[in-house]
This record gives sequence, C-alpha cells and structure tokens, in this order.
Amino acid sequence: MELYNFMFKQNHFIFSLNNFHMKKTFLARIIGIAFVGVLFCSHLWAQEDKSKRPSPPATATGKIKDATITINYSSPSVKGRTIFGGLLPFGKPWRAGANEATIFTTDKAIKVEGKDLPAGKYSLFMTPGDKEWSIIFNSQTGQWGVKNDESANFDPAKNVLVVTVKPKDLKDSQEKLIYTISDKEFDRGFSMSWAKTKVFASVK
Repeated sequence: MELYNFMFKQNHFIFSLNNFHMKKTFLARIIGIAFVGVLFCSHLWAQEDKSKRPSPPATATGKIKDATITINYSSPSVKGRTIFGGLLPFGKPWRAGANEATIFTTDKAIKVEGKDLPAGKYSLFMTPGDKEWSIIFNSQTGQWGVKNDESANFDPAKNVLVVTVKPKDLKDSQEKLIYTISDKEFDRGFSMSWAKTKVFASVK
C-alpha cells in the first residue's frame, strides 16, 4: 500500500511537472505571438500612407538666386477653429506645421532677414505673436514635432538662427497651411500662410 501511495504521488508529481511545462510553453508561445504582432503593427505604422493623414505631407521648393530651398511640412486644416491666439497660443513655440518637425533645407548659404544661415538641413519652428513672430532654425532634425506634453520638440541650445518678422492679415482665410518660396525681385523669400495670417521672411 505504501509502495502504491509512493508511486501515485510520484506519478502525480510528474504529471504536475509536465503540466507546468506545458503551461510555460503555452505562455511563451502567447508572448511570442504578441511580440510578433507588435512588430507587425510597428511595421505597418512605418509603412503607413502619410497622404491619408488628417494633416498630409507637402513640399515647397524653389530657387532664390543660386540657392535651392526646400520646405518639407505637414499641412493641417483650420476646420472652423481659431488658430493663432487660440489653438496655438501667442508666445509659445510651434512646429510650424503638424506631425513631424518641419524641415527647411538650403544647398547654399543664405541670409534670412539679413542674418547668415549656412547651407544645411534644419528643423523649422515658429513662435506666433500678435504683433511679431519668431522664426527658428534648429540643427536637430528628424524628430516628432511635439513632446508628450504637446510643447515644441526642439533643444534651444541647438538653434542656429532666430529671426523676427511681422505677421500680415489675409483677406480670405487659408484653409490648409501652405508654404511658398518666391524669387521675385521685391518678394524674395519664403512665406507660411494659414487661417487669416501670413508670415514672410526675406531671403538673399
């Protein structure tokens, strides 16, 4: 009888051990499948069609004298909102677009509002104001445009150039944000227009 009890307990232990290993293997498989799912979703996100975003990507490019200037940005819409001084408070830096930080590239050294900007690739930020705006060229590129707290995502220590300009009121509201580059003699520079506001910076 004692031998029977011993064999029973031993078999029960082996069964429990096998059951434990089965559960452990099952759990490992579940974790593995979940991990693959996360990787797959990340891949899909990376391969997303950005043109279907609410604020789709856009590009403005043109020559100003010998320099080729390109601005890559995302274009949000007004959608009936008060933008500057409302959605975007005065005095608070803004990514100058949506989604990723706006990118400003020039293949030649230029002067923006009379100040030197070396050839290169920069993230572009702006600080709206009622009477005056700041335009910021920062050497950090490739980042999402805002931090977790929705503040502009750039390191001020990496600012290469900051210029100030005066905003202009538009007669008709510009629904989608747009950048333009002009090489006209009396209008040489780049501009950002959105809602009822246009901001222009001269380039030489």
